[in-house]
Amino acid sequence: MGEQQQPNAGETLPTYVKAGYALGDHSINVQLAAMSLFYLFFLTEVAGLRPSLAGAVMLVARIVDAVSDPAMGRLSDRTRLRWGRRRPYFLIGAIPFGLTFAALWMPMPGAPDSLKFLAYTSIYVLNTLCSTVLAVPYMALLPELALDYQERTSANTYRSIGVVVAILLTAVGVRPLVQTFGGDAAAWASMGAVLGVWVALPWFVVHRVSFERPGFRRETETSFLQGLGHLARHQSYRRLCGLFLASRIAVDVVGAMLLFYFTYWIGRAGDFPPALALMLVVVVVTLPGWLRVSRRFDKRGVFMLGAAWWILVQVGILTLGPDDSRWLVFALMGLAGIGYGMADMMPWAMLGDVIDDDELASGERREGLYAGLFTFLRKLGGATGVALAGVVLDVVGFRPGVEQSDAALLAIRGLTALVPAVFLVVAIFVARGYPISRRRHAEILEQLAARRQTEAGSRSV
Repeated sequence: MGEQQQPNAGETLPTYVKAGYALGDHSINVQLAAMSLFYLFFLTEVAGLRPSLAGAVMLVARIVDAVSDPAMGRLSDRTRLRWGRRRPYFLIGAIPFGLTFAALWMPMPGAPDSLKFLAYTSIYVLNTLCSTVLAVPYMALLPELALDYQERTSANTYRSIGVVVAILLTAVGVRPLVQTFGGDAAAWASMGAVLGVWVALPWFVVHRVSFERPGFRRETETSFLQGLGHLARHQSYRRLCGLFLASRIAVDVVGAMLLFYFTYWIGRAGDFPPALALMLVVVVVTLPGWLRVSRRFDKRGVFMLGAAWWILVQVGILTLGPDDSRWLVFALMGLAGIGYGMADMMPWAMLGDVIDDDELASGERREGLYAGLFTFLRKLGGATGVALAGVVLDVVGFRPGVEQSDAALLAIRGLTALVPAVFLVVAIFVARGYPISRRRHAEILEQLAARRQTEAGSRSV
């Protein structure tokens, strides 16, 4: 596909390119969903780690990501292989990503907590490094594939559908798959092996359908630290990072707590898979609607609207009790899906616009560095959410598999409903100052096009 006719600004990407590209984030989000929805449960209920240690496993890996994700972004910015800057890494990272993911679910019966913590943390660090090799070049490629303000939103809609399908299949498929293999600790390892193959295969398709634009392969003159300094001073990017991190923590706290919420508060653990499946189906169904809304309003306003909707639903979830009817629980989960889809889609659609703004100011294309830090924030949000949940549960005296105290039940309710709503309020507040509108982005593209035309004329003289 590297030799295909490449769309220009304002043109539409072929559907097969957008759909094939979406498989990359599908793979990444099978891993992220498994970590968010089941890994805290696996480490506490199956591996036998204390909740605080289990929550810390992923948080330790984020310390590594703080360096590795931006560094991988800068590496891909400076890669000068004949096959491209980004696409070769899809082939390099695919198989190691699958193998390390499978290893995460290996049981360690009889081992002390200290050894378990060291082993699971080490494997998770290796897995997240493999994820970095794939995800950072992957997200850095999107602004190059889709140049237009609206087309980026369309491409991100496809990507978000791939994300939601990944979460849906993981959410409803992991427990039945574990039960199919026998339901014991070894069954979790077998499940990990199956999903390990699942997360590795899509990257060969992504490599096949994607392309890179020769005109974007510019030499980057600034050093890694200088590049980070530019990002820190970029007002639009700071705002985008703030709203994205707050919304990701909201997403991942909900993801980490839903199984606990249905098991210990609602008292119907069997309702968790269908309720989550309903929420994710609603996400897929409503994403085209969000795309239509985005054609009429700026991305900032669409994000704030979706976040406000989700806050109202979270308040409703907070009021639910074990005696409430199943239809009400399912209805609120479905309504939550409307806001959830927007929270994932819109910040990524805004990232390419920020990168264009940076090119206008600096004269450099630094998609990799921007995507690297953004990918780190996505992982940081997930780890922060899970670690926060683990520490709170430990403090209130949560014990797996037994009847919970009033304090533990209150903590489960608050973590599932109230805490995410607070972070969404923060995201809305930060989004209010985001400056890149549709009109402003059109001006940026016009000025960039004029600059490139002038540079091309100078080289031809």
